[in-house]
Amino acid sequence: MTLTLHRTVLSAALALSLGISMPAFSAEPHPQILADAEQYKAQALKLLERLVNIDSGSGYKPGLTQVRDIAVDELKQLGFSIEQVPDAAANNSHVIATLKGTGKAKILLMAHMDTVFKEGSAAERPFHIKDGRAYGPGVMDDKGGIVAGIYALKVLQNQRFTDYAQITFLLDASEEIGSETGSELIRKTAKAHDVTLNLEPGRPADGLVVWRKGSATAVVEVKGKAAHAGVAPELGRNAAMEVAHQILQLGKLGDEEKKTTINFTVLKAGDRTNVIPDQATAKADVRAVLPEEFDRIEKDLARVSANKLIAETQVTTTLRRGLPPMPQTPESDKLVVIAQGIYAELGRKLTIEGSGGAADASLSAGVGTPTLDGFGIVGGNIHTPEEYAEVESVAPRIYLLSRMIMELAKP
Repeated sequence: MTLTLHRTVLSAALALSLGISMPAFSAEPHPQILADAEQYKAQALKLLERLVNIDSGSGYKPGLTQVRDIAVDELKQLGFSIEQVPDAAANNSHVIATLKGTGKAKILLMAHMDTVFKEGSAAERPFHIKDGRAYGPGVMDDKGGIVAGIYALKVLQNQRFTDYAQITFLLDASEEIGSETGSELIRKTAKAHDVTLNLEPGRPADGLVVWRKGSATAVVEVKGKAAHAGVAPELGRNAAMEVAHQILQLGKLGDEEKKTTINFTVLKAGDRTNVIPDQATAKADVRAVLPEEFDRIEKDLARVSANKLIAETQVTTTLRRGLPPMPQTPESDKLVVIAQGIYAELGRKLTIEGSGGAADASLSAGVGTPTLDGFGIVGGNIHTPEEYAEVESVAPRIYLLSRMIMELAKP
């Protein structure tokens, strides 16, 4: 038995175990789709280089506009109609690109244009390839996703494939920080589609993401009393000391068994060394698989923070909800089976994973639209200066997304 056929059999076995009707996949790849995907690899890397060498951190209007304009130009060339949705919180516009077909399925692709990297990062660490990996700010999160989507669509155009009712490509300008306009746009758009494929990065082990944690931000605010730090510190109420105490005790509110985490990441207190600070704040990243954990964390923040170190300080806690959890569902399992069957055509195997990172896929899944995530270029070290994308994953990922759209378009 060949490796390709063996993996196809494994996918079929998974389908049977889930009670899913397995599509009829070939033991060999679709020759023209594969040829086009491989042919486009060099062009895709050139586009990736252009995008990576533009700073497009969340809220940075000049760079986000450049990235948006490049993506819009590519999509217009593919025949998409373009709608831009202004968003003051994002300091830019989201993009809804629509392409009509002749079939019945409505397929939503999503990617985001913003990165976590500040202005100047592209100049400091421009796009480069070393030892089979491409480096640069946002190279896999999520500029690689934009590129994978555009070139998969180019492949389908070459095949004159139009057996869908509509393909929509949504480009979010504020995924990394979130915005109500962007979130509502995703919910509304997803409701109008049959399925969503999110183009967040492929996992380092060449995987897709079938569940994600939800996100929130815990905020601790302390009000104290200022005093001279050398002459009369006893007259003050040190907000910095109190917020440090709160961090230590509130940082224990996670639950390892339930995969709930709370990590304090932003601290602010005082601006002069010789003054007891009268204000301090701390912010924590909160992640949870179970939605009810956010309710529990919110209550525990208020309860535990009542235990103060510095008398006569005021401590206030709030929990700002972000993206909801994205659960694994029977519908997402069906999408997994299709994707694994397609990858098996290449003699490759997809790992199926969960992620502690929140993403727009949670919003799509949250309105009941079957959703699968991780269709971008494979990479690792996300959100760090060492972020990379695997060069040899470019063609297989273009093939995977192209064929996935074809399979999902079948009546």
